[in-house]
Parts: sequence; structure tokens; C-alpha cells
Amino acid sequence: MKLTRVADRPTRMGPADAFAGTVWQEPIIEAPAPARLRATRVTFAPGARTAWHTHPLGQTLYVLSGVGRFQTWGGPVTALQPGDVVWIPPGEKHWHGAAPGQMMIHLAMQEALDGVSVVWLEQVTDQEYAASP
Repeated sequence: MKLTRVADRPTRMGPADAFAGTVWQEPIIEAPAPARLRATRVTFAPGARTAWHTHPLGQTLYVLSGVGRFQTWGGPVTALQPGDVVWIPPGEKHWHGAAPGQMMIHLAMQEALDGVSVVWLEQVTDQEYAASP
């Protein structure tokens, strides 16, 4: 067993190459091998969002509070509410973030494959983000 105290998991700003707007990441777990689980509590300021990205083993999002947006490549923008759960299959290109004028907090859970849990791609354009959910 390993107990990690909250003080040992400092909140960090999301990097500009992976996010647009103000985003805070609070790591929950990055389990050691052979386990592969990675989980992060992510807080998006109004209008903030991820870049397009994929996950080699998929991702689950659980919305804790606020109003969010989600889109898979070629699909419609979908609104997210507290309690919503989104499963993104392995390799599916997608983005997620807060709605305009609303914050959103979610848990992002994914597994790592050979140490890789996410592949960051290009930024979501303002036009893509502005599409009505």
C-alpha cells in the first residue's frame, strides 16, 4: 500500500501545447507497473479546453461540476453536465473542456501502454470550439 497525501500532489497548470485557456491539473494516481492506471482531476476555466488528442488504451471522463463540451473527430460538439460519464475508445481523436461562460471539472482516467497514456495533437480551433452543442 502507498498513501499519497494531498500536499504531495501539487496542482499544476496545464501546458500550453496541450490546452487552450486556463486549466489546472491535480494528479490523483500514476500507478507503478505492472498497473497502468492514470487519473487526474482537471479544472477548466470558462472556455478552456484540451487540444485534440488520443489515448492508446482509451479514456473515461467523469464530470464532477460545471458545464462542459466534448467532441470526437468528425462528430458533433456535445454538452456535458455533472454526473455524465464519457468513454472514449482507444485511438479515437477527441477534445473536451468547459463551455463558454462556465467552468467544468472532471476526472480523466486512462491507462498507459508502454508508459504512454496520451498523444497530443493540434489545437482545437475557435471555429471547432464554437460549434453549438
